[in-house]
Amino acid sequence: MTDSPTIFARILDGEIPCHRIYEDDHVLSFLDVGPLTRGHTLVIPKERKAFLHELSDEAGAALGRALPRIARAVRAATGCEHYNVLQNNGAPAHQAVFHVHFHIIPRVGDEGLGIGWSPGSLDDGESLAAAIRQHLESSSS
Repeated sequence: MTDSPTIFARILDGEIPCHRIYEDDHVLSFLDVGPLTRGHTLVIPKERKAFLHELSDEAGAALGRALPRIARAVRAATGCEHYNVLQNNGAPAHQAVFHVHFHIIPRVGDEGLGIGWSPGSLDDGESLAAAIRQHLESSSS
């Protein structure tokens, strides 16, 4: 990561144009300029954070309210029945722009996001769930 503004910060600042789809006080959505399929849309918070876990609850809630509405509009406009919603955190997780963003990627036939999935096993489910609950409880107080 660098200290220079991301392309999304430059879009928010009006330095770079975009094909806007949706905007409110907390969220901006626009078409991806390098789409995997027609209608590939980005949804970003106006809060400038690199990773999802860094967002305020308010910014996260605004994204949660906007994503279903935008997904419905993308489906209607493109005629796609299926789509992926993708959000990456960190370079090893394939994040290329270090500003939180969600991709809505229509899936049409074989076009769209291709992913492999190699499921493992949940051997320590109870202890892991307890540890996550503990962190949730300590972060809310």
